[in-house]
Amino acid sequence: MEWRVRAIRGATTVSENTVEAIREAVTELLDELEARNQLDPEQIISATFSATRDLDVIFPAAIARARPGWDCVPLLDVQQMHVVGGLELCIRFLIHVNISASQVEIHHPYLRLAKNLRPDWSLAPS
Repeated sequence: MEWRVRAIRGATTVSENTVEAIREAVTELLDELEARNQLDPEQIISATFSATRDLDVIFPAAIARARPGWDCVPLLDVQQMHVVGGLELCIRFLIHVNISASQVEIHHPYLRLAKNLRPDWSLAPS
């Protein structure tokens, strides 16, 4: 299969608005992204992270940037649009990668309470 640009979505939630809780959740989410997609950071074109308005103590991209190989990846943080009744304490990402996997082979990690956002993707096989 030829290499193509693919988009990978993912999300997680944190227990509280602390640097430690956000670092733990983002690290878990990116570990899952890399492991389940056999992804090397060299394949990443760019990553956009969004956080709900109740998360404001650290940028998720700052956590990603500290990971091995992520220091040269273009990263962006934005605030997630607030919707009444929406999932709180949530971090999402949209990552563009060069990968040989087909769209149906891509694993989109939805962890913790964010599994409810896309139950069809959170149940993707290992």
